[in-house]
This record gives sequence, structure tokens and C-alpha cells, in this order.
Amino acid sequence: MRRRSPLPPAPLPQRDGIDPVRVRLPADPSGAWQTVRDHLVERFQGAIGAGRVAEMLGAGRFVGVDGVLSGDEPYLAGRYVWFHRDFAPEVPVPFEVGIVHRDERIVIADKPHFLATTPRGRHVTDTALARLRRDLGLPALQPAHRLDRLTAGLALFVVRPEDRGAYQGLFSGRRVRKEYQAVAPYDEGVALPAEVRSRIVKERGVPAAREVAGEVNAVSRVELVERRGALGRYRLLPETGRTHQLRVHMNRLGLPILNDPLFPGPPDRPAGAGDAAAEDFGAPLQLLARALEFRDPVDGRERRFESALRLAAWDARPLA
Repeated sequence: MRRRSPLPPAPLPQRDGIDPVRVRLPADPSGAWQTVRDHLVERFQGAIGAGRVAEMLGAGRFVGVDGVLSGDEPYLAGRYVWFHRDFAPEVPVPFEVGIVHRDERIVIADKPHFLATTPRGRHVTDTALARLRRDLGLPALQPAHRLDRLTAGLALFVVRPEDRGAYQGLFSGRRVRKEYQAVAPYDEGVALPAEVRSRIVKERGVPAAREVAGEVNAVSRVELVERRGALGRYRLLPETGRTHQLRVHMNRLGLPILNDPLFPGPPDRPAGAGDAAAEDFGAPLQLLARALEFRDPVDGRERRFESALRLAAWDARPLA
């Protein structure tokens, strides 16, 4: 079996905690691309326009393994090209990322509500990953798992590339015990504790995940911890990690999490609904990834981490 050649290192540093885009020039059986410029214009003119491609070439924004590309270089299939794309303005999330633990292998971050874990869609430079890379000086930092943007709490990041597979395997192999807390309505008619089992799917372009018929792929345990009037504080123990799983399962029980913009709600609302530009930072989703517990895959130690964050809607309510 032929082994792949290792990828060449990027000749451009990160910008705002974001890696440069890497493009590998494909085979051109028709011979339509005589120069690097020909391909770049055809490839990106639909997204940014041929004029912008020309401006970026003129400014030295495209770089190869041997340095800045003018665009007039002969087209060569397999050649690597790097560049930094332009970042659209983002509405900054006005909360800090806390650090619960840091060592030579991992960073356990306390992600605030509204902040995306990794760059995606409209959230790129103002994400937990980009902030941590910049603030901690760790350009190789990568997440071991994903925490929903509207959910606050613990997220594990891996410092060294050689350790990434081991820690990501903990989550993909379901070897991490995750504990969440939520504030939601109290209903004496809902028997708790309860195990909720269903099949959840998340369709591209549709903000809300939904339950469908079929083989179970999402399992959650829901426990009532405390009641205060019309609200309850709940402990949520997911066995699986589907997108929006806890929000979907709480809504299924008739206990939608406080301040949830999607559940209950129309599942076909337009993509992009609920973006930070229109969000109320004073009314965050009352869901917190409170604890992570696992056996360290590198040294075998049992490890447990707890969030320092609190659910504001619960702490603000009087005891009586």
C-alpha cells in the first residue's frame, strides 16, 4: 500500500488564531489552466470575484512552498497554495473564556454562553479556539470535542498534535462522563429521574435538530436536583453526544430549557436565525456543561474537572 507523503508545513503564520487556507491544485486534463492565476480566478471568482483575486495576488496574499506567488507561475497539478481569507466583521461575545486546567497536554476551558467552540459560518475569529490560541500562545491547539455555541461550560482542548487522537478518541468512544445542569420549568406530572431515548438528526441549513423514527442514537438521563416555584434545576447525563441532544430531550419531556431560542419552536426557521447580531446576551440559554470525568489516555490517571460558571437564572431567584 502506497503511503501518502506528509503535508508540507504552512509557510504563513496564523492570523487572529486562524490557520491559512490550504489549496492543492488539481489535475487539469483539459489544459484550461496555463498559470496558477488561471485556476485561482476560476476557483474563487464566484465567492469573491475575479477582481479581488487579482488584488490578493498583487498584494502577495497567495504563497507557495517557495514563497509569494505572482500568479504567473506555470500551472502544476499537486502544487500547494496558501492564503488568508478575509474575515467578515463579527459581533464580539462580551464574556471571557475561563481556564479550569492547563498542562503540557490539555487545556480545560470554561466556555461562556454564545461563544462558538471552533470557527464555523459567521463565527470565525471570535471563537473559543481562536481566542485560546492567541491568549495562551498555543497555535497548535485543537478541540477534542464540540460544545454547542449557546451552551456554557467545560470544553477540552489538546495542546500537542501527537496527543490529539488519544483525547478525541475518549469522546468518540464514549469514555467521558459528562454532566450538565439546566434550568427549566417544573412539572409535577413529569416522572423523574427519566431516561430519554430517541433518534436525532441535524440537517444542514436547518438550525434545529429533530427527532425521527428509526434506530436510537441519542440517550439522556434527566434528574431533578431542586425546585424553586415554577422552575427546576436539573442534572442531565448524556450517554451519547448528538447535536442539540439535551435541548431536544428536555423539550420532549415538556421541560424546555429556559431561554432556548429553538426548542420549542419551528424547526424550519431560516438558517442563521439566532445569530449573535440579534441575540440578547442578557438572556443566555440556561444549560451548563458542568463536569467532565475520564481516565487520561496518556498517563492513566482518573481526572475530573468542574466548571466555575453558574446558571444566572437560578442564582438570581430567591430561595422562598
